[in-house]
Amino acid sequence: MKLLLVAGARPNFMKIASIIDAIHAHNDESRPRIDCILVHTGQHYDDKMSHTFFKDLGIPEPTVNLEVGSGSHAAQTAEVMKRFEPVLIREHPDAVIVVGDVNSTIACSLVASKISYPHPLSDSRPNRPLLVHVEAGLRSGDWSMPEEINRVLTDVLADLLFITEESAIGNLRREGISKDRIYFVGNTMVDTLLKHRKKAQESTILQRLGIQEIGKDRDRLKYALVTLHRPSNVDNREIFEQILQALTIVSKELPVIFPVHPRTVARIKEFGFESQCRMLGQTDRLDGQSRGLYGIDPLGYLDFLCLTSNARLVLTDSGGIQEETTALGVPCVTMRKNTERPVTVTQGTNVLAGTSKVDIVLHALKKLRRSAKHKRPKFWDGHAGERIIKILVRQLGRQVARS
Repeated sequence: MKLLLVAGARPNFMKIASIIDAIHAHNDESRPRIDCILVHTGQHYDDKMSHTFFKDLGIPEPTVNLEVGSGSHAAQTAEVMKRFEPVLIREHPDAVIVVGDVNSTIACSLVASKISYPHPLSDSRPNRPLLVHVEAGLRSGDWSMPEEINRVLTDVLADLLFITEESAIGNLRREGISKDRIYFVGNTMVDTLLKHRKKAQESTILQRLGIQEIGKDRDRLKYALVTLHRPSNVDNREIFEQILQALTIVSKELPVIFPVHPRTVARIKEFGFESQCRMLGQTDRLDGQSRGLYGIDPLGYLDFLCLTSNARLVLTDSGGIQEETTALGVPCVTMRKNTERPVTVTQGTNVLAGTSKVDIVLHALKKLRRSAKHKRPKFWDGHAGERIIKILVRQLGRQVARS
């Protein structure tokens, strides 16, 4: 049995790590053996945004790196398709597993759904791999988001849809997806977080930044953490300025640490916003009593998990970080008008603030001053990867039996 896993961007790495762990556990304990082909499309090509995560998570080096790089949505998607098709033709996997909602997800799904190569039991029968979507069924309802288009189209094409929260069932059923293709397995990103949470506390990032000298508030260190990269937020000068002004106000309450995404760095320079965010160099540290908005270089997975775990508050426009903060019990303010992960609001620590300065500040201050009840959602228990592999082994076994 051969499975081909696709990773294209930072969140994908955390999601596939759990599946790879489950494959190794399966191979240690049972037969038939699963062969795993790992394809990195190279959609994130910066070392801090890709290679470091493989190292931190213990993922083997990719079998194939397509080295696609950046470009427009059309150019990037097309390039992934062109470079991925020969890999499928050469490897003949039984299943292709795509995760999340990036351009690589839909590009590889399109190729896998149309490919045809000889059937393993009969040269005269056409064959294509089973297409599997991990993190299926999430919907924001916002069709201006490229990720929403990628999510919907991938789910239409997928043979098996593995979901992270119950809202996804209703979304998929309304779109005509039959219930026998849908499996509620939990969240592989949370699997990875729970596995590495203790190890992340060994990171020296708090000491390197001087954060440990700040003191604690409600059992957490008194700083906030920000991530900001969504095109709708950083490519629009007015919206970006509103967000930066809000972060500046919040930073008067406590220091705000801002690992700056390469896309965001480019926009800060383009719009002349350098004065609003002090960039820390490799050897710079915070003063123990200082307030302010501090930009730092992108971080590896373990360093970032350490910062997230110890933060008093997280402000973000990332879907994955909404999930991570809910799993960790860390208050989260999402600087968006919608979310495709509603369980982080209904059961978790997340609140939607929008993108106006007033609303972001209002919600941030509320989070800092109140302790909200929350619970970890169903199946966010560290075993989603195991469930996925058990289902795949069963489904592929049935295919072989029917053949």
